[in-house]
Amino acid sequence: MNKKITIIGIIVLLIAGFFLFDLQQYFSLDFIKAKQEAFNAYYQENTFLTLLIFFVVYVAMAALSLPGAAIMTLLSGALFGLLVGVIMVSIASTLGATLAFLVSRYLFRDTLQTRYADKLKTINEGVEKEGPLYLFAMRLVPLFPFFLVNILMGFTSIRTTTFAWVSQLGMLAGTAVFVYAGTQLAQIDSLSSILSPGLIIAFVLLGIFPMIAKKVMDKIRANKVLAAYDKPESFDYNLLVIGAGSGGLVSAYIAAAVKAKVGLIEKHKMGGDCLNTGCVPSKALIRTAKAIHEAENAEKYGLENMKPSFDFKTVMNRVQSVIKAIEPHDSIERYTELGVEVITGEAKIVDPYRIEVNGKVLTTKNIIIATGARPMVPPIPGLDKVDYLTSDNLWELEDQPERLLVLGGGPIGSELAQAFNRLGSKVSMVERAPLIMGREDDEVAEFMQSRFTKEGIDVLSSHTANEFVVENGQNVLICEHDGQETRVPFDRVLLALGRKANIEGFGLEELGVEINPRGTIETDGFLTTNFPNIFAVGDVAGPYQFTHTAAHQAWYASVNALFGSFKRFKVDYRVIPWATFTDPEVARVGINEKEAKEKDIAYEITTYGIDDLDRAIADSSDEGVVKVLTVPGKDKILGVTILGKGAGDLIPEFILAMKYNLGMNKILGTIHIYPTMSESNKFAAGNWKRAHAPEKLLTYVEKFHSWRRG
Repeated sequence: MNKKITIIGIIVLLIAGFFLFDLQQYFSLDFIKAKQEAFNAYYQENTFLTLLIFFVVYVAMAALSLPGAAIMTLLSGALFGLLVGVIMVSIASTLGATLAFLVSRYLFRDTLQTRYADKLKTINEGVEKEGPLYLFAMRLVPLFPFFLVNILMGFTSIRTTTFAWVSQLGMLAGTAVFVYAGTQLAQIDSLSSILSPGLIIAFVLLGIFPMIAKKVMDKIRANKVLAAYDKPESFDYNLLVIGAGSGGLVSAYIAAAVKAKVGLIEKHKMGGDCLNTGCVPSKALIRTAKAIHEAENAEKYGLENMKPSFDFKTVMNRVQSVIKAIEPHDSIERYTELGVEVITGEAKIVDPYRIEVNGKVLTTKNIIIATGARPMVPPIPGLDKVDYLTSDNLWELEDQPERLLVLGGGPIGSELAQAFNRLGSKVSMVERAPLIMGREDDEVAEFMQSRFTKEGIDVLSSHTANEFVVENGQNVLICEHDGQETRVPFDRVLLALGRKANIEGFGLEELGVEINPRGTIETDGFLTTNFPNIFAVGDVAGPYQFTHTAAHQAWYASVNALFGSFKRFKVDYRVIPWATFTDPEVARVGINEKEAKEKDIAYEITTYGIDDLDRAIADSSDEGVVKVLTVPGKDKILGVTILGKGAGDLIPEFILAMKYNLGMNKILGTIHIYPTMSESNKFAAGNWKRAHAPEKLLTYVEKFHSWRRG
């Protein structure tokens, strides 16, 4: 410990002395230009000594992370010329960096690795696997300051010899550019010489070098990953897309629009889950259930309550007819007309360039995986003894369950529990958390839970499902609540516990495509997997499992796949909206209050109660709230939650505002039609404005008006 303290003390004294004695004045371009002739003369008379002094000073500055290395690199070009300057700086900078690396390792690594072993485990594994490549990338593309790379790499397990040779190789190109610039700077003797072709070339190289280096690194990474695979001399397709859900359809559509040869592989139904088992059928059922509920509560519209008669099978047939009506939008015929080659069959990824379908191997430059997700089936004992339902097979029901158990209180469970309850099933809803719709703010979740209870749903929150049993021919779920056993009898159970990405059975495991701990395909900001020509979008990639985000990702993946060698686009997740289509609806964009607290983000809250809105009162839908989070003291919107009729149709105004940095003042200054539900957005903005009125200024204005009256 005493040795480490001594070393730290020496380093601190050396750095302090550098600044205390104002030594940085000798490492400026002005000083170098002023002493240029003297430097050159001394070098001519004392060549070896000049080289030695320069080398020692450069090593010391690099080792101590002192400012001035860039100036010294330019000076080397001015003094020694391109070849000698590059050799000197390359060796000196590597030696200095290695010394800083060793000191950092000696002083800090053991302590940090012991104290933060768990947090550093992933980093250590990454360095073990790809350490030289990561270091080379940081040296070639200066994303981090020179000294910071030296210090941080000292904390890791990378070998010293590896650090040294990779650093030297990675810094060589940049060193050559800077030294060359120095050879040109040495020729400046007037303003006109600034425009000399050599100097212009030097500055251009300095400007474009990081971009060139980044392209080189991308190429190196790609070649490293793909080197083990036989690349075809020509390809059948520019792009093959696996999965014809939202993400796959949009990916294929974009590729066809830019005249690429694209194939779309689907083993089941076009349109994916959203059309066939998700968004479309659920909304059709919800609309029928809402019509029944309105009829049964017609008195609030000035009518007599009615008891609609209906046949459940007919209701489910209507759901199927809605699917049939929308099917042409996603059909094979439509996409064929758009220029997409639709292939019906089961895909198997053979390697990064080949996919086998129906016994035939197709070659492709790029692959987009859009295989979606499926309902999560929990490992609850006894579940295999009951004929359970999921969002996949629910739509095949012909007989309405008299008693329906819904397991899960998230968006899917909430929507379908309310719909079946309104259709006449006795619904029990089991949720492990204290409130349903757990991602929403507590007051919103409490409102919806109270509404469900009022409508007759038996909401069993804080209940943990332990076992399914069949007793005397009756299905029973055994739950635990506050340490006590609760038994819930039911006829059918609907599992609504989220969705699991479809990553098995089509070659990902064999190929080695990386899967993250969430069970989705690991992608970077450009939606690229660990294979540079394989991309993933939608539910199979996450992080959001919404139809609209799958379509959003598809644009980025398709464009990056087809044009990424020229320009890549990082997917934008800044403004992601969603809605839960209960009655009333809940719509969200940005963060809510719960997330702001979790992330320790400062915020202000503005609310507007929809019970005060004229149109809501006229429609007998006067319930809910618009809740806006803004930056303290500013009108910048951080997030919005709307609870109320048509919330999903009201939220886009705030989505647009957040996307294009329009604040509450802009919404307030926008004309909204009267009477509409959209006025609630403007009134929320008005409440924000009143809360931020310039009271002191208004006091003077009041006095001014008083003075005007005489």
